[in-house]
Amino acid sequence: MQTAIKYIELKSGYNDSGPAWIGLVSTSKTGKTLYFNGKAFQSLKGSGIYANYYDLETGEEYWISGVKKNGCDRHWAGGGPIFIERRVQDMYRELLNIRELDSSKYIPVTVIEEPPIEKIREFENQLVSREIPEEELCFKAPHKLNDTDLSRVITHLNVSEREAKYNKGRRATKSLRLQFEAEVEKRSTL
Repeated sequence: MQTAIKYIELKSGYNDSGPAWIGLVSTSKTGKTLYFNGKAFQSLKGSGIYANYYDLETGEEYWISGVKKNGCDRHWAGGGPIFIERRVQDMYRELLNIRELDSSKYIPVTVIEEPPIEKIREFENQLVSREIPEEELCFKAPHKLNDTDLSRVITHLNVSEREAKYNKGRRATKSLRLQFEAEVEKRSTL
């Protein structure tokens, strides 16, 4: 796991004056997940307006970047003190080439050092195992669904077929239902 000193700022609900930290951020093996202070972050892949990462558990958006050598990590329109992780203070001072940190600008803090890998793995597994709505299952290939999901889709399509307002929609729904029923029949003969 690689680590680097980063600037982390909460953007959700704060714009440019949210709580901010300078700390040691760990990166997952794949590089897709960042860990800091007991949280896991993934990239917004350019879809954020003021943020570039989001907290996997809460969905809150953050700005995470490398630290600047001039010490101007906060957005020019933002303000407030920056929490600095105690274990990186010396490295940060060396980076800025200064003797002391301005106590009105930086507040030393202790953070959770251990990345929450297991907690995040459990959280992500809960998201994967959530029940997929029948409307989404209708677009999956019948052979890729388990028996329970096949049954759910067929029931959903039966109801949709009966309630269809137009014959064309009813015929399309019936055709789709027959494909799923054929998969059930195929499995029963195996």
